[in-house]
Amino acid sequence: MESVLDSIRSMLVPIRKEGWPFIAIFFVIALLLGLLWQPLFWIGLALTGWCVYFFRDPPRAVPQGADLVISPADGRISSVANVVPPDQLGLGSAPRRRVSVFMNVFNCHVNRAPVAGTVSKIVYTPGKFLNAELDKASEDNERNAVVLDSAHGPVAVIQIAGLVARRIVCWTGEGDVLAPGERFGMIRFGSRLDVYLPLDASVLVAVGQVATAGETVLARFDGAGETRLARVD
Repeated sequence: MESVLDSIRSMLVPIRKEGWPFIAIFFVIALLLGLLWQPLFWIGLALTGWCVYFFRDPPRAVPQGADLVISPADGRISSVANVVPPDQLGLGSAPRRRVSVFMNVFNCHVNRAPVAGTVSKIVYTPGKFLNAELDKASEDNERNAVVLDSAHGPVAVIQIAGLVARRIVCWTGEGDVLAPGERFGMIRFGSRLDVYLPLDASVLVAVGQVATAGETVLARFDGAGETRLARVD
């Protein structure tokens, strides 16, 4: 019996502790709706199940390699471009490679460090709540930037609130040392992450590709500065 229980536990995905208050609220609302009309209870229960799913925090197998850049978020690669980073990051006025990952409300929203490094700066910027897929969301939306001093120079990862998201959470602080794939925050609910890299980093993903936080390799520090193209059938 104990081995069966261990097997069941191994199949269950851990839930972030930050999610339990929301799950409890959803469930209580479902109960109250059920008192008004029974079918509403089942609708509320389904939404409670979605809330549990949203706050999942599955373990990830992080690729090992000092020259790798790991995806900080689950989602779809929405943009690969060379752009000037925001002034508040202190990364200069020269363009850098920016890889953007868009998360919808069904993606896991736990964010992970793209590279190993020491947190040199955290900059929170209030702003709008435009659709995170829009390019101007990088400049206009509420966001939280984490700059990492890595072995390959500064790398910035920016949590950007979206149309539905209203809460950016960052668990790390300045001076903290993060390992690749280490959890550093999350966004509720639906949003985007931008990663700013040196121009000589080769991007290994293409727009439209699905990325997995802590597992998908976004880029490699190889000095080639190449960008992968993808065929769409």
